[in-house]
Amino acid sequence: VEAVHLIADGKAPRIPQPKEGATYEGIQKKENAEISWDQPAVALHNWIRGHDKVPGAWTTINGQVVTFYGSSLLDASVPAGQELTVKGASRPGLVTKNGLVVFGNDGKMVLVRNLQFEDGKMIPASKYFSADETTALELTEEEKKMAEDIR
Repeated sequence: VEAVHLIADGKAPRIPQPKEGATYEGIQKKENAEISWDQPAVALHNWIRGHDKVPGAWTTINGQVVTFYGSSLLDASVPAGQELTVKGASRPGLVTKNGLVVFGNDGKMVLVRNLQFEDGKMIPASKYFSADETTALELTEEEKKMAEDIR
């Protein structure tokens, strides 16, 4: 009540806010969003979730910067998947049918659904090992004829 009366009377002390720490811009830099793997799964999940979408929590996989999006805690048995070495992680991640499973230093799991590469390409994390595969388009005879007519 006293503070409200001081404000109403125009007698409240005025303390200028320091410039340092007065904005969130410094926090939202890509170089500040690298994932530190020596943390429990809950902290990893919160870090990834807290940087989702801008600037995006990132790590290095196979010498390439990869940004993680869409994390959730995974409270189940360790799923089957293909191992993926993540720089700085205490154990390899697993590419599963649902996404990339990474482990905190407490052995608990975080599921990451989407990955973005340095070139901007985003893929479902479950497709990490098939991302480089390309399938050839095969045309039927009718489609070949139509393509020739269009040409």
